[in-house]
Amino acid sequence: MWAHLQRQGIEVARCTVERLMRVNGWRGATRAKKVRTTVPDASASRPPDLVDRNFRVERPDALYVADFT
Repeated sequence: MWAHLQRQGIEVARCTVERLMRVNGWRGATRAKKVRTTVPDASASRPPDLVDRNFRVERPDALYVADFT
């Protein structure tokens, strides 16, 4: 909001915009990732690696792995 006001030519302090938005309960648009709602269970058993994947490669693009699960 502060940047938008600056582009419109309205001189206002950033802290003033922050305070007014906080008081009114307004939230600006963010570019952050969405909230993660699913967390894997650390104690759950993992499926076995049936293809013996080796993630060490000798050179770039030497090993291709596809997983269709």
